[in-house]
Amino acid sequence: MVTEKLFFLTVGNCDVIEITKDVENIVCNNKVADAVVFISVIGSTAGLTTMEYERGLERDIKEQFDKLFPYSKDYEHNKTWSDDNGHSHLRSSFIKTNIFVSVTDSKLDLGTWQQIVLIDFDTRPRKREIIVKIMR
Repeated sequence: MVTEKLFFLTVGNCDVIEITKDVENIVCNNKVADAVVFISVIGSTAGLTTMEYERGLERDIKEQFDKLFPYSKDYEHNKTWSDDNGHSHLRSSFIKTNIFVSVTDSKLDLGTWQQIVLIDFDTRPRKREIIVKIMR
């Protein structure tokens, strides 16, 4: 098994960052032919998913998360901790903090218009740590 870390500076508030090339580089540098890659973001206010990474869809995702889990709602989490990121935790729970991507013939098994993205839902800038594990 191979384990590597990636770090990204985010601005929060549904910041979407494409990380496909970073994961591909880890696969390439480790000369992986066939494997499963487990990708996990550390924390409970961010998430990982795949999408077509383009500006229109990025705006659509932000808009839909605002409708599903609005910032302005009176969340119990905010009362418990006297903070303002209850919606961030719910958004993260909704899409999860990890994904698996298979590798075949040294390539991530992703569609032409499918990229891996990190979404930071917190209310402030963060330095996000992502763990990439390759299981051969």
